[in-house]
Amino acid sequence: MWQSRPTLNAARSPGGTSRRRMFTAGAATAATLAAMATVAIGGSAQAALAPGTPLKTLAAANGNRYFGSDMTGDLVSNSNVTQLQAQQFNMLTPGNEMKWQTIEPNQNQFNFGPGDQIVQYAHANGERYRGHNLVWDSQLAGWVTQIPLNQVQAAMENHITKEVSHYATVTATMPQTPYAWDVVNEPFQESGSLKQDVFFNAMGSGYIADALRTAHAADPNAKLYLNDFNIEGMNAKSNAMFSLAQSLLAAGAPLNGIGFESHFIEGQNPSGIQANMQRFANLGLDVAVTELDDRFTSLPPSNAGLQQQATDFANTVKACLGITRCVGVTQWAIGDPDSWVPGAFSGQGAATMFDQSYAPKPAFTAVQTALGATAGNTVTVTNPGARTGTVGTATSLQISATDSAAGQTLTFSATGLPAGLTISSSGLISGTPTTNQTANVTVTARDGTNASGSASFTWTISGGSTGGTCHVTYTRNSEWPGNFTAQVVIQNTGTSAINGWSLTFTFPGDQKVTANFNGGFSMSGENATLTNASYNGTIAPGSSITDGFQGTFSSNDASPTSFAVNGTACS
Repeated sequence: MWQSRPTLNAARSPGGTSRRRMFTAGAATAATLAAMATVAIGGSAQAALAPGTPLKTLAAANGNRYFGSDMTGDLVSNSNVTQLQAQQFNMLTPGNEMKWQTIEPNQNQFNFGPGDQIVQYAHANGERYRGHNLVWDSQLAGWVTQIPLNQVQAAMENHITKEVSHYATVTATMPQTPYAWDVVNEPFQESGSLKQDVFFNAMGSGYIADALRTAHAADPNAKLYLNDFNIEGMNAKSNAMFSLAQSLLAAGAPLNGIGFESHFIEGQNPSGIQANMQRFANLGLDVAVTELDDRFTSLPPSNAGLQQQATDFANTVKACLGITRCVGVTQWAIGDPDSWVPGAFSGQGAATMFDQSYAPKPAFTAVQTALGATAGNTVTVTNPGARTGTVGTATSLQISATDSAAGQTLTFSATGLPAGLTISSSGLISGTPTTNQTANVTVTARDGTNASGSASFTWTISGGSTGGTCHVTYTRNSEWPGNFTAQVVIQNTGTSAINGWSLTFTFPGDQKVTANFNGGFSMSGENATLTNASYNGTIAPGSSITDGFQGTFSSNDASPTSFAVNGTACS
């Protein structure tokens, strides 16, 4: 599914449009999105890492299952979101970037850039991904419904072959293949009849087997799924899906799994989920919870409602754990700010395990418990209280924490530190502040059992000169033989806006920039220049942007240490 929904059973209403941006043919190109892009979103909430053992770790300990999330290109750009995503999830499903409207907006003109971006993000973070999706009556390029019906089968087979082959081919810039494909998405009406869409009208019910065989021919290694909503409990629609699965298997079609989307309403989850999923597993099929959320029909949710949501989430996860062939669970968002629900159902939402600030709700703890987490030991971080500092003056602060388990070594991390300050793994914050600001800092201490604790406080920086221009932070993201990706954060430390920027620096080794994900670039010897795109050229005072790029090297991959914006040196 995307963020425009069909009717979701009797208690649900037709979907609308989402707050999330959808990629279109002109939104990105393969050249600019061939690797992970990172653009900081000014003013977004700082995501705090959730406590305890991550969901992905717990799921892996339960029969090597995964715990996933969906991801769209705008979320790849938000470092405040991706830190939580990387901590908790280890399977990605692209929200929109692999759907027909994006991949083939015009006949035989393919736009793989947005999908490649998601794959590069998954690879950089050590995650697998599910391809979503190949054939669906929604988010379908308009030309498909306008061609003669006798041309639809060839168009469908060409689309599947080109897309699946692209992601099945491993290259230096596409180093990962999909775990699975949602080959046919939401084929049924609520009555259990197949939708009479362009594919059905052209080929009858046989289009589904044809789509599966075409996908298998393009990638014999990928698991091939049918995916639908309101098939979680026993009803006419799930019975129709079961009958379809039986007939496809009897005909030798390469069907490997069924995806149960699981878009629920708080307190209204269907009964018999495990028994229903088990009958599909008994056919020799894998099953997966592919798009889990549990929304409130009125906001804000009450404490009792949050507890009910926790029960709903936990029961769904327990149903999966009760089936040997249930391979994993995917939440359809990272947190509430990313959910499709408010854009589709006015006044409804709060459908995920993480609230508007990405703090965990009771549902998160309930899922941890369902996955087998134990109370274990407790990490407590001492809150240092409000701190003050001065621009250009060295400062330091040792963060203290205690662990109820003996012999554990604590490792510290921090989010929201003022520019110029860093934290060591032992909890020492040090450096020289570079700009006037008040920062909300969260420090987290984690031990070897993955127990953790956090404390948040403010740090106000004042004084010093306000005549500076910029501060640049350079970070290497990933590396594979002869190639790497890196990001640069450009902060405007001056008092007036930067309107159009050119970042220059010199590599100390033999590196070359080969692609700038969010603008232009040029190389002169070892001297690199990155320039802004149309959408990120303005940096307000106190704000920052993050640009990512891909490069190559032969032997020396040392990082640059000095930078200039528009010819003026940065700190």
